[in-house]
Amino acid sequence: MEGWWALMPLLTSDMAAPGNHKENRGGYWAKRKAAFSYAWRGIKCLAGGEAHMRIHIAVALMVIAAGFFFRISSTEWCAVSLCIGGVFMAEGFNTALERVCDRVSHDYHPLIRDAKDIAAGAVLLFVMAAVAVGLIIFIPKIYLSISF
Repeated sequence: MEGWWALMPLLTSDMAAPGNHKENRGGYWAKRKAAFSYAWRGIKCLAGGEAHMRIHIAVALMVIAAGFFFRISSTEWCAVSLCIGGVFMAEGFNTALERVCDRVSHDYHPLIRDAKDIAAGAVLLFVMAAVAVGLIIFIPKIYLSISF
């Protein structure tokens, strides 16, 4: 076997596992339900336990309110939604990496420092891009509302 076909046994192994046959759909759906439960728990941990995430949520709510106030277009809503979701996702990955690093070692290590700094830098880069999108969308609307 060559190419991606060689991966097929790996990709289908979960479906072929005992308990995941069509006769036993409860096992499959119970696992999917559990996966969503774990994901929601992760979102709650992120939103409730991280100061930076609470700041991101507050800013997102202000941007959403501004979007309704200025009646932004559906295309602008798409851009705003992607930016908000991207910032939340980046913060989630950053938090997850920091927690794993802290669990692996409490001692100082330059590679752990670099990994944590790179992840934080990635969040900052996404936030800067999101701010740029927000400025592109909202500055003309603010200017038009002030000039009349």
